[in-house]
Amino acid sequence: MWGAAAPKQKEALKGSAQRVVIHHTALQNCRGLADSKEHLVSIQSMHMNQRDFDDIGYNFLVGGDGTVFEGRGWGVVGAHTKGHNHDSLGIAFMGNFNSDKLSEEALLSVKRLLLFGVSQSYIHPKFVLCGHRDLASTQCPGDNLYAALTHLRSAA
Repeated sequence: MWGAAAPKQKEALKGSAQRVVIHHTALQNCRGLADSKEHLVSIQSMHMNQRDFDDIGYNFLVGGDGTVFEGRGWGVVGAHTKGHNHDSLGIAFMGNFNSDKLSEEALLSVKRLLLFGVSQSYIHPKFVLCGHRDLASTQCPGDNLYAALTHLRSAA
């Protein structure tokens, strides 16, 4: 739907994701569907061509209007948190949440995505939700989004 290039290859997760790692793209906030698609193509290109990933690093990305975009999708090993990809799912909120305010629509969409993932056994029912900064030396997912993780944890 967003014009993704085909992945070079896919590696399946061995079972349900034990952790969900929340990221931000650290790019300018998207203004509508066309802008989101442009950002997604740019992110995938950078991940595949500059970082030599097999595909876009994240399993899912979420726009400010709450639209969920499939990256690698369910049951696929991502490339979002070095050393922590083989038992996790990576979800990136599109925007820079060191400065941007998180939208209720995006937060609600991720809550629904998590509940769906658990209901379909893609995510373990007792999964751990963390921010990228909990697993690596980074500011990701930004202070504003990191502060909202308690709301995601309570809903999930």
